[in-house]
Amino acid sequence: MKSSIPADAKATIFERLRVANLEFQQKYPGDSGNRQPVHTVYGGANLFTHDIASKMGKAARVHLERYGSNFCIFAKAIGLAGADGLPIGMSEVAALEARLQAMDAAEGKADPAWLALTLYNKVIAKLQREPLEDFRIDFEDGFGNRSDAEEDDFAQKAALECAKGIATGTLPPFIGIRIKSLTEDVKDRACRTLDLFVTTLVEASGGKVPNNFVIMLPKVTIPEQISALSDLLDLLEAATGLAAGSLKMEIMIEQAQAVMDSDGKNPLRKFLEASRGRLVATSFGTYDYTAHCNVTAKYQAMTHPACDFANHMTRVALGHTGLMIADGATNAMPVGPHRGENLSVSQMEENTEVVHRAWKLAYDNNRHSLYNGIYQGWDLHPGQLAVRYAAVYAFFLESYEEAAARLRNFVLAAARVSLSGDMFDDAATGQGLLNYFIAALNCGAISQDEVLATGLTLEELRSRSFVRILQGRRSVLG
Repeated sequence: MKSSIPADAKATIFERLRVANLEFQQKYPGDSGNRQPVHTVYGGANLFTHDIASKMGKAARVHLERYGSNFCIFAKAIGLAGADGLPIGMSEVAALEARLQAMDAAEGKADPAWLALTLYNKVIAKLQREPLEDFRIDFEDGFGNRSDAEEDDFAQKAALECAKGIATGTLPPFIGIRIKSLTEDVKDRACRTLDLFVTTLVEASGGKVPNNFVIMLPKVTIPEQISALSDLLDLLEAATGLAAGSLKMEIMIEQAQAVMDSDGKNPLRKFLEASRGRLVATSFGTYDYTAHCNVTAKYQAMTHPACDFANHMTRVALGHTGLMIADGATNAMPVGPHRGENLSVSQMEENTEVVHRAWKLAYDNNRHSLYNGIYQGWDLHPGQLAVRYAAVYAFFLESYEEAAARLRNFVLAAARVSLSGDMFDDAATGQGLLNYFIAALNCGAISQDEVLATGLTLEELRSRSFVRILQGRRSVLG
C-alpha cells in the first residue's frame, strides 16, 4: 500500500520531534540510581565531632534497650501491624523468639510474629553497623543565636573535626553543612561560615572534602539565591584548588514561595537550573512551611494536607530529574520528663509512656512519607534512629515477596519484547522496580541474597541500570 505521507515531509517532522524528544530526555533523565540515604540527622555545629556517628549509634542502642528491650515491646510501641497479639511477659517473649528462630524462612514468614522479630534484629544490626547514613552540621536552627566570633570559631572547629573524620574513616557515608539563608539579613554571615568551613576543611585534609558532601541552603524563595550560592562555590573551588563543580548543594523547601512564586508558577525547575548542575537534593521543612501557611502550632504536622501539597508539588516539578527528595522531621522528641538514675517505678513508667508515644508518632510520620513515595526524611535525636529504620524496613519487608515476583517477571518479559532504539518502552517502570531493591539493600532492609532471589545476578545489580540489564538479557536470548 502506497503511503499518503511523503517521505521527505515525514523526515522533516520526525527530525523536529527527535530534537524535542532528546531535549526532554536531557531535562528528565530519570532516577540516578545512586544511593539515597533514608534520613539526614541534623545536629548543632557546636556539638559536632569526627566520631559523631559512633556516639549517636551508642546513644541510640542505649535508648532502645531502655525503652524497647525486646522485639515485642518495640513492635507494640510503634504499632507494627500484627503486634497486638504479641506477648508481654518475659518468659512468653523468650519462648516465642526461640520458636521463631527454629523455623525455616518460609515457615517463619507465615507467622505474624516473624516480621516483629526480623525487624528488631535488623534495627539492632543497623545501629551497630551504620547508625547514621547522613549528617548535617547545622549552623542554622540547630545552632542557635550566637555571636559572629562564636560562629567563626565553631565553623573552623567543625571543619577540623570533619577533616579528622576523613582521615580516620569515621564519618557517615553522607555528610554536609547547613548554612544560614541568603536573605538580606544573614547573607553575609552565611557566606563567611561557608568560606571558613570549606577553606579550613580543605587545608586540614590536604585538599579533600568528604564523600557525598553537600551544602544545605535553607529558606530558599528565589532562583537568585541559588545562583548566588553557585557563584560563591565557583570562587571557593578556584581558591582552594577543588575541582570545578565538585561542591554540591541541596535546598530546604520551607517557604510557600518555593512552591508557588509571584507569577503563580512552581519555581522549582528554575531553582534546579540556577544551580548549574550543583543541586543534588531537596528537603522539606515541615514546621517553617506550615507556620508560613498560618497553620497554628497545634496542627503543624508532617501529615497536614499543606505538607502533602508541597511535597507533591516538589515531586511533580523535580521527579525524574535525578534529584533526591526528602521529607521533614518529627519534632516530638522521645525524651521522658523525669531525669536521673534513681527514678521511682511510676516515673519510669511515665517516661516509657512518653517515649513510646513519640516513637509511634515518628513511625507513623515516616510511613506516611514512604506511602507518598518519599524515601528520606530527617531526624533530630538518637532515640528516633531505631524508629526510622524500623519504618523503612517494615515498608520494604511487607512488600518484598510481591515486588520480587514482579521484578522477576518484568525483566523476563521485557527482555523478549521489541526495543525502540536503545530504550525499552517501559524502562522507567523497570528502573523503578530495580531502585526499590537497591534502596532496600543499601539501608539493610534485605540482604544481597534476597535481591539475587529475584533472578538478578550480582553484576546486573551493580550496574544499577534496568536498560543495561535488559540489553544483557536480550543478547543472551539472541
